[in-house]
Amino acid sequence: MGDAVDVIMTQWLRERPDVDTWPMGIVGRVSRLARLLDRELKEFFAAHGLERWEFDVLATLRRSGAPYELTAGALNRAAMVTSGAITNRIDRLAAKGLVERMPDEGDRRSIRVRLTGPGLAKIDELVAPHVENEARLLATLAPEERDQLAGLMRGLLESLGDTTEE
Repeated sequence: MGDAVDVIMTQWLRERPDVDTWPMGIVGRVSRLARLLDRELKEFFAAHGLERWEFDVLATLRRSGAPYELTAGALNRAAMVTSGAITNRIDRLAAKGLVERMPDEGDRRSIRVRLTGPGLAKIDELVAPHVENEARLLATLAPEERDQLAGLMRGLLESLGDTTEE
């Protein structure tokens, strides 16, 4: 038995045997996996009253350590969205009472975004179930396979410029 990408690869081999389509096999599978994982994560977060991006912002603030705050710019870099999008996200989370804006004492032109008590409680409540859900999604992989896959993806991400700024 194969996957949907195997069908696509077979069709290309039949129609264009002169083209080595191996990249389609990898990129196609990564794309399909991303969509499937995104759907699963959206369903998980919806069941907990959040959208995936809301969890991502709350988790980014939580990971930053006490006092669980970052500049809007740092959140923007972590989320890889436009400044307008991060402003909208902060507005929506603030309206829910999960984050608050604070003046940046070191730079009056900047604001800091901080988890509120309810925001901290929400992210702390969801981290363990979220990790359990992700483990469920990856349960078919043996520990060695997980390590190998993570290493291969890390190398590919680094080669494409997705590296840490810390």
